Amino acid sequence: METTRRKRMARAVLGEPRDVRDPRTYHNISLIALLAWVGLGADGLSSSAYGPDEAFRALGPHAYLAVALAGATAVTVLVISIAYSQIIRRFPFGGGGYVVASQLLGARWGVVSGAALLVDYVLTISVSIASGADQVFSVLPPAWHRWKLAAAGLVILLLVVLNLRGVKESVSILAPVFAAFLLMHAVLIAGGLATHAGEVPRVAREVSGGFRQGLGTLGAVGLFAVFLRAYSMGAGTYTGIEAVSNGLQIMREPRVRTATRTMVYMAVSLAATASGILLLYLLFRVAPVEGKTLNAVLLERFAGAWRLGGVNVGYGFVAFTLATEAALLFVAAQAGFIDGPRVMSNMAADRWLPHRFAQLSDRLTIQDGVLLMGGAAIATLVYTRGDITRLVTMYSINVFVTFSLSQLGMVRYWLRTRGGHRGRGLAIHGVALALCAGILAGVLYEKFEVGGWVTVAVTGAVVGLCLAVRRHYDRVREGFRRLDEVMGGLPAAYDGPPKPLDPKAPTAVLLVGGYGGLGIHALLSVQRLFPRHFGNFVFVSVGVIDAAAMKGVDEVDRVRERTEAALRGYVELARGLGLPAEYRMRVGTEAVSEAEALCAGIAKEFPRSIFFMGKLISQREGFFFRMLHNNTADQLQRRLQFAGMNAMLLPVRAMELPRAG
Repeated sequence: METTRRKRMARAVLGEPRDVRDPRTYHNISLIALLAWVGLGADGLSSSAYGPDEAFRALGPHAYLAVALAGATAVTVLVISIAYSQIIRRFPFGGGGYVVASQLLGARWGVVSGAALLVDYVLTISVSIASGADQVFSVLPPAWHRWKLAAAGLVILLLVVLNLRGVKESVSILAPVFAAFLLMHAVLIAGGLATHAGEVPRVAREVSGGFRQGLGTLGAVGLFAVFLRAYSMGAGTYTGIEAVSNGLQIMREPRVRTATRTMVYMAVSLAATASGILLLYLLFRVAPVEGKTLNAVLLERFAGAWRLGGVNVGYGFVAFTLATEAALLFVAAQAGFIDGPRVMSNMAADRWLPHRFAQLSDRLTIQDGVLLMGGAAIATLVYTRGDITRLVTMYSINVFVTFSLSQLGMVRYWLRTRGGHRGRGLAIHGVALALCAGILAGVLYEKFEVGGWVTVAVTGAVVGLCLAVRRHYDRVREGFRRLDEVMGGLPAAYDGPPKPLDPKAPTAVLLVGGYGGLGIHALLSVQRLFPRHFGNFVFVSVGVIDAAAMKGVDEVDRVRERTEAALRGYVELARGLGLPAEYRMRVGTEAVSEAEALCAGIAKEFPRSIFFMGKLISQREGFFFRMLHNNTADQLQRRLQFAGMNAMLLPVRAMELPRAG
């Protein structure tokens, strides 16, 4: 009764399960370019709320350099976006910086890139939510400010629930916020430039005079150093550009065309917004005001004096535009929830992270990844007390680690490729590499001692954890390979016709995975423990659709074919030993639930069944071991026994598996 109540509550919050066998499922959960722009482009576009601000402040008295800074910002956005469009075409199944670095630079560089991305996506969520909370609470009474951190945490929890329901649902709900931001900032930038068009000659003279004066006092090298510092301090502007290449799995077919169109939307909107705001800072002579962002000062100077029939409509425009900025910052956190779990699933498939992070829920979401991203973001907010200055200091370092490694990998690829578009590819990725590496060096120089070291240290710890996970899985894999060699040469002792199964006879039901030594070991163990007792043997397997296989119905069919081929191998082996044998299978996202349903049907068909499943055990099963090996067997045994079925675990001792090297 309690279990049924919990299931009903979960369905009410998260929605009904989705059918992976229905072709319409993949169409319904995928995103067209406009929705992908909302879900993935919000991260980049929202950075216009703090990226240009930080860059302009770094200019200090040399505000005349804002024109060059606006041009450099637009060019950088477009160059990196074009480079990532090439990566999308080269890697059409997604994975972004992690897959690029892994395949073109090697596995170790790949894990560095993946770890950097994971930390960056956690910070994306934290920075976006904290900055949005600052915007909201800046217009509330000071007595309310003590609830700001709790409110930020609640917003993260809300986003976790939305993403557990599914990506498309979460993006569709947040789309109106994105549209409002675009509309209000289009009015601001177009209106601001139009109203100051007549002052362009004056501004041009001031910029020219300021440049000559700067050269006279600082020299060319000193002035260029000021520009480079402001350029690197505005690095937060470019975060989020890689999100599309990481999130290709959620794109509507044809995915490459949808993704490249999304990149165009993102690049143009971000370049126009960020560079336009920098120019408006200069045109409106914006200067820092205590307790206000530069965007707030700009909006007040642009619309603060608007009146309609004695009503100060300008204040409403300012307040609403700032509200859209705050709301978009909340939406921007969505990129961390969409792409972070997908990077984790790719790394889990390569054994850098526990396999559980590649598993899908019945809503076809990477549930464990979403929960971990949300929990890590809340922990980051608690550690920094939601201080946006500390968070921004930690931010934007890692994304340029991934940017630089991705561009380096593509440069290496084109250097090894003959013909085709080699020259064009080298030019695009060479320029992008120079820009990204330069920004990374500048960000590290400016931010390392004032908090950036925390990001570097955490990223190093994640890399170390990934290496430890991979070493463990490799040792277990080697042990299984040797077990396969030992068990794979069993001779057939019976060559007669297959023996029929008797539903009234004792039946051994063996839950197995792929065909190999582990399943053969289970069959022989049952024979050894219960000699000549069982009259039937039924092999059961669930073809699990994880994030790596979530590419369409064709991939589901391939999973079904692999699962069926493995089961046929076990049946042929059992029949070769003179045992009556059949198999049963299902395909789904949750191994335990699907296996439970299969076993319930078998128990009705063969009332005298005993269910056997293998479980990897260690002499010392600590937290690390339990994290790396799913307790699927334990969960299934509990469910079957609770349902009145006999279930038994067959242990496989991990301590007997040899260490590599």
